[in-house]
Amino acid sequence: MAAELILLGRFLVRLLNAALVFVTNLLARMLGSKLVRGHFHLMLSVLLLFGPVLSLWVPKYSIFANSNNYLYRKFLKSTWGWTCIFSGSFILLLSISARHPRSLLLRHLSRIVVVGLLLCVCHSLLTLLEDASGTCYEPLKGSSVQLLLHEDCTKLSCLRANMVWRGYEVSQDILIVCLCCLLLVEEMSVFGPYLAQTKMSPGAPLRLIFLLCVVLLSLWMFLLLCLLAHFPKFPAQHLGGALGYLGWRGLYQGWYRLKPSWGCPALPGEGLFTTTDIHKQPQ
Repeated sequence: MAAELILLGRFLVRLLNAALVFVTNLLARMLGSKLVRGHFHLMLSVLLLFGPVLSLWVPKYSIFANSNNYLYRKFLKSTWGWTCIFSGSFILLLSISARHPRSLLLRHLSRIVVVGLLLCVCHSLLTLLEDASGTCYEPLKGSSVQLLLHEDCTKLSCLRANMVWRGYEVSQDILIVCLCCLLLVEEMSVFGPYLAQTKMSPGAPLRLIFLLCVVLLSLWMFLLLCLLAHFPKFPAQHLGGALGYLGWRGLYQGWYRLKPSWGCPALPGEGLFTTTDIHKQPQ
C-alpha cells in the first residue's frame, strides 16, 4: 500500500512538472516574441485611451464598482510591493541559473531599486503639485453651495476631515500599475531566449516564479481595466499612464542601454546573450 502511494505521488509530481514546463515554455515564447516585446506599450496605450469608454456598458452595481473591493484594498495599494518581490525573485533565480558573477547580479537587481526610487520621487512631486494647486471646501448643510475653508490645507488632511478637495490631479494608481506592467514584460521577455539557448532545463523554482510573474501581470492588467471602466477620471488617468510610459522609456529604453561606465544597471538579458543579441532587442 505504501509503495503504491509513493508511485502515485511520483507520477503526480512528474505530471505537474511536465505541465509546468509546457505552460512556462509557451508563455516564455509568447512574451519573448517581437510582437509582445515591441508593441506591448502600444497595447497599453490603446487600453488607456479607450478603456474609459467601457464605463458606458459596465454594470454600476458590479462588485468591482466598489472602491472597497478586496482586490483594490489588498493589491492595488501595494502594487509596487508585489511587483518588487516577484520580479526581484525572478531576476535573482535567473541570475543564479545563468551563473552570473555577484557584481552582475547586483547590477540586475539594481534595476528594481532604481524604479522604486523613481516611484518615490514621483509620489512626492505629485503630492506637492496636488497640494499646491488644489483647495479644500466644506459643504454647507442642506445646500449644494460649497464654502471655502482653508487654502493652506493639504489634500490628505482635507479628505480625512470629510471635506471636498478640488484641484489638479494625476492618477498615481494608474502610473504605478502601468509602470509595473511594462517592467514585468521587460524582465520576463528574456526568459524565452534563455530557454532556447540553454542546454540544461531550468529548475522548477525558476519556472514557478516566472509563472507567478505572469499571473501578477494579468492581475495588474485586469485591475487597470477595472479602474478605467468603473472609475474613469479624465485627464488624471491619462496623465498617470503617460508618466508611467515616460518612466519606462527613460529607463529601459534609455539609461539601461548605456555602457556600464555610465553607472547604469545591467539591461535585462545581459550575461545571458551576446552583446549583439542584446542590442537587437526592440526599441
